[in-house]
Amino acid sequence: MSKLSKKITIEKINNSASVIAEDFVAIEEPLEIQICSERSDHSAAKSLSITMRTPGNDHDLATGFLFTESIIKKDSDIQSIESVGEVDQINGEQNTVRVTLDKSVDLEMDKLTRHFYTTSSCGVCGKSSIEALENEGCKVNTSKFSIAKSELLELPQKLRDTQISFDKTGGLHAAGIFSSDGEIILAREDVGRHNAVDKVIGSLYRENKLPANNLGLIVSGRTSFELMQKTIVAGIPLIVAISAPSSLAINLAKEYDVTLVGFLRGESFNIYSGKQRIYR
Repeated sequence: MSKLSKKITIEKINNSASVIAEDFVAIEEPLEIQICSERSDHSAAKSLSITMRTPGNDHDLATGFLFTESIIKKDSDIQSIESVGEVDQINGEQNTVRVTLDKSVDLEMDKLTRHFYTTSSCGVCGKSSIEALENEGCKVNTSKFSIAKSELLELPQKLRDTQISFDKTGGLHAAGIFSSDGEIILAREDVGRHNAVDKVIGSLYRENKLPANNLGLIVSGRTSFELMQKTIVAGIPLIVAISAPSSLAINLAKEYDVTLVGFLRGESFNIYSGKQRIYR
């Protein structure tokens, strides 16, 4: 099992007092995502992305990234996925995932040769336009998925209960997939919000559960353009955030009829789009 945190020694200051103490910090390590194809002209593995992530569920992360970037669209597009390279002595994981795609997938390798560098905080910063989603063929979400207000209010605590390492580190985001009765059926942690979302979407993809038009997504932080983009590509009709949405995320939610909830705290929340999916 992957280590999500590690123990360190710190000096703790409280007013004028100073003590040496042990603390836990979230692990952040680079993951390289490579792609290749059964086609002879694309058989050599090519580095597509380097993302700073918390080790664990790396295959889900790579799959989710490829799906939400519209490089893959269906289960048969992936022939194999494997971790390669040396085992990292700190996290116990190999830090490269190699995905071999079916020869039917049009890689457009010239376009994919741009090397993405993804930090744990901002995601893929180069993709920031509504036109990009339109070019991927995304459509308005017509799902009749709905959830009761009472069930919605319980989601933050249910997500919190799934966060294995948050109590130790306080430094990990979480993403959870929930059903219409408010149950968290899948959750992942990561130092990056976008990575946590890619991990749950990747898991759904590998279980052949996309488009996820009968499920909702909850995230522990804010909703940015990129998280809304991933939500739309995955066909998820409702995204809930503990914090604020960005203006572009709101615009996208309205354009694609995705229900967007923000500032879900205690007994209150804001609905920015798609209020028809929340009933009292």
